[in-house]
Amino acid sequence: MQSIEIIKTAAPKQKPDDSKLGFGKYFTDHMFVMEYSPELGWHDAKIIPFGNLTLHPAATVLHYGAEIFEGLKAYRTPTGDVQLFRPTENIERLNNSADRICLPKVDPDFILEALKKFVETEKDWVPHAEGTSLYLRPFLFGNDETLGVHTICNAKYIVIASPVGSYYPEGINPVKIMIETMDVRAVRGGTGYTKCGGNYAASNRAGEVAEKKGFSQVLWLDGVERKYIEEVGAMNVMFKIDGTVVTPKLTGSILPGVTRKSCIQLLKDKGIPVEERLLSVDELIEALESGKLEEAWGCGTAAVVSPIGQLSYGDKDYIVNNFEIGETTQYLYDTLTSIQWGKAEDPYGWTVKI
Repeated sequence: MQSIEIIKTAAPKQKPDDSKLGFGKYFTDHMFVMEYSPELGWHDAKIIPFGNLTLHPAATVLHYGAEIFEGLKAYRTPTGDVQLFRPTENIERLNNSADRICLPKVDPDFILEALKKFVETEKDWVPHAEGTSLYLRPFLFGNDETLGVHTICNAKYIVIASPVGSYYPEGINPVKIMIETMDVRAVRGGTGYTKCGGNYAASNRAGEVAEKKGFSQVLWLDGVERKYIEEVGAMNVMFKIDGTVVTPKLTGSILPGVTRKSCIQLLKDKGIPVEERLLSVDELIEALESGKLEEAWGCGTAAVVSPIGQLSYGDKDYIVNNFEIGETTQYLYDTLTSIQWGKAEDPYGWTVKI
């Protein structure tokens, strides 16, 4: 396993007020960088002062979107320690994304050690206030200096970090969601199951339209039949219908979320039935109109769990659970965050101490 050189900054930045963090506005003093070439493989691993990148104008990432990324967090426990939440899941997904985009895979053991060393270096940046954390953004991109379309030969892997508060300004309060009927996010056989920038770029137009209408996110339908529920914004989505939690199954166009996987485990252990299956928008609207839809929520690393208080489809608005946080949604949020922030026992071995 290669060594990691650490070059400390000569000009540490002033840390922001924990109460005014927002999401992704501030960045720590350092970043992790590593290079890839066919001759050397992954090499030259360093933790260096945070700064701008220099790219050749023909770099592959700029012209053909050869880029993938991940998102995970480091949490400050009540005792002052710092821990990660299920980082091996993120590393596995990073490699699955790399395989689909034809980028070089990383060694999971080394990347975990590199993550731990990087967080240890930036430990003072992990905020202390309730509900805050250090968001970690690993990303990997091709940087061949040629305009030819071909398999990626040279690449770069970087990790940056940002102390964050709540993803949504409204916090854990229910949000308004618009069911998108025009644009689609991804199709089976495409890149929907990967965490690549193109998926998010493709979602921007619908998101902008929804925001102008007063919605927080859009709820995506499948790209073939425009019939089945897939994701909500940048998160997975779950619905409690007549006592059973239903979440779209992973068909290849949906991101396999780490928080989604954790929620399913928690729900099953609590004895709440869970179904991973196709869920049509017609079935969802019928459940809304009949009163069988008890709760709805999005789940993802950034927001953890985000209750849905209103769903809008066509020209009709439907209120979910009186625009209040449901019991199951609250349970998942409380249980997940208690494990993540070290306030409760972790019976699953999900947390990794720094």
